[in-house]
Amino acid sequence: MAQIQTHIAVNNGPRDRVTVLFRGILVFPAIVFLSSFSDGLGNNRSTFIASSLIVAPAFLALLVRRHYPSYLLTFNHALMELSARVFAYLFLLTDEYPSIESNPHVAVILPDIEGGKNLNQFAPLYKWFIAIPLYIVGFFYSIYALIVTFFAWIATAATDRYPEWAAGPVLGIIQYWNRVIGYAFLLVTDEYPTFALNA
Repeated sequence: MAQIQTHIAVNNGPRDRVTVLFRGILVFPAIVFLSSFSDGLGNNRSTFIASSLIVAPAFLALLVRRHYPSYLLTFNHALMELSARVFAYLFLLTDEYPSIESNPHVAVILPDIEGGKNLNQFAPLYKWFIAIPLYIVGFFYSIYALIVTFFAWIATAATDRYPEWAAGPVLGIIQYWNRVIGYAFLLVTDEYPTFALNA
């Protein structure tokens, strides 16, 4: 079984220095829109997205019927892609403002779960718990992403080029969190996510 794959077309330049300089302000409406899906319990990226996904009905359907309803999967997939677009913009990977519809430059690809038939029926009972080491590592990765983005923000605003050394770690951290969320909350894979950034 495969992991969630996240593909983001990174724009190294030339970049719009004005939108880069004011990125934290410009992204605010997109974050408000993304937040409107949340129950308000999320205080970091992983819990924010997890609290926005429709987790409980998917959990119960898998546990009782070993079936993942297609309408839940469609919604959760669309929300994962929206989140990826917002964070790609926030972390300066692109100047393209996050659209509320799908975008060919940012894609989250889910593994084929055949309606839940190839998933372990009882794994949702413990996935969230055995993923605790992933959350801890992800916390430190997130701090690393903020530090890298801060220096990339200075460099991009000054030169109109997004530094290549920043793209790998920042993209890797977005991919990492999507794998963790896909495993522990979206429940679309039974394969334990790797701790590596660029997997």
